[in-house]
Amino acid sequence: MGPPGAAGAAGPPGASLNPLQIALLRWWEANESGITYNVGDYPYGICFDGENIWVTNRGDDTVTKLKASDGSLVDTYDAADGIGDAPWDICFDGENIWVANANDDTVTKLLASDGTVLGTYPVGAGPHGICFDGENIWTANYYSNNVTKLRASDGSFVGTYGVGTQPSGICFDGANIWVTNFFTPGTVSKH
Repeated sequence: MGPPGAAGAAGPPGASLNPLQIALLRWWEANESGITYNVGDYPYGICFDGENIWVTNRGDDTVTKLKASDGSLVDTYDAADGIGDAPWDICFDGENIWVANANDDTVTKLLASDGTVLGTYPVGAGPHGICFDGENIWTANYYSNNVTKLRASDGSFVGTYGVGTQPSGICFDGANIWVTNFFTPGTVSKH
């Protein structure tokens, strides 16, 4: 122990809390504010681009962009902007937002910074889930029982791969694509 009044590992003497104590405090009650924000009808998919929250709204064929810091509306994108029919799920590739449009068998690519539509690309029937693997966009095509792989840089078709019955959810684990098979009870597929 050092001389009286010397600062120790926990900070200057007399401080009421040290960093180790602060880490143990219960903060979640302060964060459970129950705040909700208005978006479109039947919101389903949601993702974060590092600054904003993006929400697909299946009921009115829109995508809502909210500022993550305060929930304020940034913009709403619809068919006039290039959003397809029944936007289902959504993902971020580091620069762009990708939307799976379930009723017109396409995905829409939007520039995350301003929502400009960069393209709409065909995939399988009824794309529900969508994810990014660091290079490609993958969709889980519910009605065609397969997944589609598109090159993220330009939306070009890479391939289609069979999975179980009515794939709906999809994610990337750093090495493989995982797909939930809605009507093949109790199964997921790995690619």
